[in-house]
Amino acid sequence: MNINSLICLGDSYTIGESLPLHESFPYQLVQLLRKKEHQFHAPEIVAKTGWTSFELLHHLEQTELNSHYDFATLLIGVNNQYRGLSTADFAIDFEVLLRKAIALVGNNPKKIVVISIPDWGVTPFAKDSDATKIANEINAYNGVCELATQKFQVNYVAITNDTRLAANDISLLANDQLHYSAKEHAIWAAKVLTEIVKHIN
Repeated sequence: MNINSLICLGDSYTIGESLPLHESFPYQLVQLLRKKEHQFHAPEIVAKTGWTSFELLHHLEQTELNSHYDFATLLIGVNNQYRGLSTADFAIDFEVLLRKAIALVGNNPKKIVVISIPDWGVTPFAKDSDATKIANEINAYNGVCELATQKFQVNYVAITNDTRLAANDISLLANDQLHYSAKEHAIWAAKVLTEIVKHIN
């Protein structure tokens, strides 16, 4: 029996910062897939809180991964925005990351799911920041992601507007008041699930 593999690339949002590991979206995603009787190993997570696109890329270049995965997710860019880095540099990094991810899944772009960047500007952590400026910058970064997904013909899942609902619903936030709760991660997992089940062999 073939058991599928999943690698999830990203930053604190992929880890599920401030949550137990099993409440992060990669683990919730695998549980949803198993409930649909699709066999999946536990997800392999390559992510670290604070990573920019460049830092994720650098880590991937220094790390020996399995030669093949059945599916991959990519969620990166919030720390580029937070540090005030340019979207032009991000666009270059993001395309290289997508090429690497596509290679990991046997050069089948349909096995990749790019996830849009959450908007942390609505969180209590950002109360002293300019929420409109953050939202506009996040939108610009997500525009880069979306263009790249079209170029490489990979799947794109938009979660940014879901995360903005946390402005009026604290149940969507983790205890640190910056990252997201299991409830919010479940929304992301369900959206990614929809894309993955279309392409399970």
